[in-house]
Amino acid sequence: MSYETLQVEREGHLTWVTLNRPEALNSMNTTLIREVSDFFRGLTDDRETRVVVLKGAGRAFCAGLDLKQQAGDARERDAAGDPSGSVSGGLRGQRRVSEIVMLMRRAPQPIIAAVHGAACGGGFAMALASDVRIAGESARMNAAFIRIGLSACDVGVSYFLPRIVGASVASELLLTGDFIDAARAERTGLVSRVVPDAGLDQAARELAQRMLRNSPLGLKLTKECLKHSIDAGSLEAAIAMEDRNQILAARSRDFREGVTAFLAKREAKFTDD
Repeated sequence: MSYETLQVEREGHLTWVTLNRPEALNSMNTTLIREVSDFFRGLTDDRETRVVVLKGAGRAFCAGLDLKQQAGDARERDAAGDPSGSVSGGLRGQRRVSEIVMLMRRAPQPIIAAVHGAACGGGFAMALASDVRIAGESARMNAAFIRIGLSACDVGVSYFLPRIVGASVASELLLTGDFIDAARAERTGLVSRVVPDAGLDQAARELAQRMLRNSPLGLKLTKECLKHSIDAGSLEAAIAMEDRNQILAARSRDFREGVTAFLAKREAKFTDD
């Protein structure tokens, strides 16, 4: 996979995807938006990748939308006599950004966000859409949209944030646009743990390796079930999904291998079969 604004590296069944516009704090220009969408869309058919780590190059995770490019696009529209752009065109552009978090949630692989420095706006949204977030000590996150005259509820943030930290903390962060630092993010459960910036990659790698000890089907079904259970209308609905997944997994060769390895007191060798 060759990208202009992403660096993709395979490490066995772990794939690292690095937002790679460090000179712009990995802000989301048109190319990065398109390439991130392409990467996550491709995960559906990628059987080699079992876990993904998402990170940023340089001093930040992702500073959000590239406002310099947005300003340049607005000047071009002004020169063409169309100061606002069409509603339908604006909606198409908006959906290209918001589609990213939907693709992340649909991807069968667990996604770990390794966050350092700024994670603002769309960058905050990508961190929230990940399955697990770990933070370097420098991490600072916010819903930046409200600070530039928009609603803070954008790119799925109003869906993810209250489910992760609760309504009160989410309301505070969304209504103020204030930053939340790494220490408070850990206290509120926004991130699983905080580590020194220098150890962030290694912490992400170790977490991914602990996931990779498990069967590929087990990982996929667990992510899927968690996603549906968060929005389940009842305990019965959540249990119905759990029951279905366990019966599916119990019919796999990997399940038989897992039981055999457990009884033999050795590491299981899963094959995604």
